Amino acid sequence: MHISRNFEKTFLRLLSPANLTYDTMGPKVSWGASASACEQRADVVDSPLSPYFTSSTGVDITAASIALFICVAWLKSVDAAVYFNLLDMRLSRKMIHIGTGPIFLLTWNLFSDAPEARYFAAVVPLLVTAQFFLIGVGVINDPQAVASMSRRGDPSELLRGPLYYGIVFVVSTVVFWRSSPLGVLALSVLCGGDGLAEVLGRKYGRVKLPWSRSKSYVGTAAMFLGSFLFGFGYLVYFNYLKNFNPELSVGSTALIVLLLSLAAAAVEALPFQDVDNITVPLAVIILGNWLLPFGTVNCEY
Repeated sequence: MHISRNFEKTFLRLLSPANLTYDTMGPKVSWGASASACEQRADVVDSPLSPYFTSSTGVDITAASIALFICVAWLKSVDAAVYFNLLDMRLSRKMIHIGTGPIFLLTWNLFSDAPEARYFAAVVPLLVTAQFFLIGVGVINDPQAVASMSRRGDPSELLRGPLYYGIVFVVSTVVFWRSSPLGVLALSVLCGGDGLAEVLGRKYGRVKLPWSRSKSYVGTAAMFLGSFLFGFGYLVYFNYLKNFNPELSVGSTALIVLLLSLAAAAVEALPFQDVDNITVPLAVIILGNWLLPFGTVNCEY
């Protein structure tokens, strides 16, 4: 617990604007004239599983089991679609990319409001990522998974994009969790923007970017559109469920997400291969830390 808390404060301090300060009790933030966001704790979200358990541990174990089952079911359904030639192999990678993360985010409010709930939640992407790693190094033989998550049918490809994707989800879940708009936004942009960019860019992207010949104007536009739709949509969803305190203003949040989506599209358009799953959410975190009110503060202490 204390190790993770110190890691979180250190991580946020590295990205913080000058007006973000810390004390021994945790992070505090003051955005302009607004009051310190951490003077209030994020509203307690009562898990729908709580009435069936006497402890938060029971709630969180059950929530993690449900989340893992749903995510694995999604992955296996895409694997099966590829195996039975119902889905093109090139499209299946991004179906997994676009679908798995958002599904996982939708399960976050099944967990209790206990401080350790985030760790139970992080076990879900950790186990999925561990499977990717074991397949990639050849310990597990899973031809269907390789076919659905690789470009050329090479298991070692899972050690790049899919592995980075999973690692980002594990770290973001632990560091930010559901009370941080910044974490929710970074993961939403990663899934929706980067996923849609390849899907539409591959199909319609005939005119390539002059500085990045493997990417297209259509793909970059799709990156911007997907980032905005997923990012703004998930912020509104979590805001509606009272995960954020203070609540976000829909109008100002839309403008901020618009700017961050432009930044994410610019980063994705850079001529680098297989690192978008790291560079895109990192760019959103760094810039969003300056733009999103309450963006890097987690008050579940």
